[in-house]
Amino acid sequence: MAHATPRALHSGRPNRRDCQAQPTLSLSRVPTIIGDHLESRHVDLRPYVLYGREIYVQPGGLTRVALKKGSLVVNSSQGGGSKDTHADARRVRVEGIPA
Repeated sequence: MAHATPRALHSGRPNRRDCQAQPTLSLSRVPTIIGDHLESRHVDLRPYVLYGREIYVQPGGLTRVALKKGSLVVNSSQGGGSKDTHADARRVRVEGIPA
């Protein structure tokens, strides 16, 4: 899929499926259970952030995975999958912040 170009966007009514409105990002790959074995798949992590008087980032988030081999599409409405991801907050280290 190509990125949307100004020419394509202004050429009348371009086919939406031929354009994408965001840049392609390099995603991490992790071992993923596919059937009865492990295969490498692209993933992204969406953190859970609580926003109010203070901002708090939960230890974990939603991991989205590209289920089709070689795909970068992690969106569940387009064939991706997802799982909650939990981290042991006692073991999470952030550079520059004491544990």
